[in-house]
Amino acid sequence: MRIRLGYDIQFELPAPVAIVALLNVHPSRAHDLLEPDIMRVEPETKVEVYTDAFGNICSRVSAHAGPLRLFNSTLIQDSGLPDEVDPTAEQLPVEQLPTEVLQFLIASRYCEVDQLSATAGDLFGQIPPGWGRVQAICEWVNLKVVFGYHFARHTKTAVDVLTERTGVCRDFQHLAITFCRAMNIPARYTTGYLGDIGIVLPPSPMDFSAWFEVYLGGRWWTCDARHNQRRIGRVLMATGRDAADVALTTSFGAAPLKQFTVVSDELPE
Repeated sequence: MRIRLGYDIQFELPAPVAIVALLNVHPSRAHDLLEPDIMRVEPETKVEVYTDAFGNICSRVSAHAGPLRLFNSTLIQDSGLPDEVDPTAEQLPVEQLPTEVLQFLIASRYCEVDQLSATAGDLFGQIPPGWGRVQAICEWVNLKVVFGYHFARHTKTAVDVLTERTGVCRDFQHLAITFCRAMNIPARYTTGYLGDIGIVLPPSPMDFSAWFEVYLGGRWWTCDARHNQRRIGRVLMATGRDAADVALTTSFGAAPLKQFTVVSDELPE
């Protein structure tokens, strides 16, 4: 399967500002790219590309006042298979986890593990460790939280989501991640493209998506508390502890958004 990926993000800047963007396909999918994956900028300006502490590709732009456009179009080869599952995947004891995974067990900006540990234990403590426990967490969050774009709030944390029972995709993932970590399951936040492939087209326009990954049986597995179903055509862009680590754009000053378009379309063979 070939998937056309792209975005067109436009700002109207009242003053010069530095912006960091995480808009490239993740290095783990670089071998699948059929075309260059390069963020283009209008008006033309210097772009510094670097890799952050989580292995994500970042682009730093020093923009002048006025209009700014970040855009790209690329093509990627995908297996066309739904998300992998393994009901036998085991939860490893903390003492057996690789050291680089341990950071995904502790609290972070939007995931207050310490505050939700007791709740997680009450809800999921009787479920055997491993894949079944993760699935139970996804099912609970998917059932108990109501999705809606009007519920979006950039300060909303996992505790807020549990209290309010509303949110957008990132909020579903933050709550599920927090419950997993509270049960000693390493979990990390991920963002990327998730086209409407193999499903009934939703009424909302295409957007980037958030999901999460858990570390079971010695590897990372894709999970999605928002949709709670296996999907086709996910293209990873970035991973981190939570949404604070993988913001699509971070501006160090005012950067009002003027236009936002995302493309993730399957192409005919």
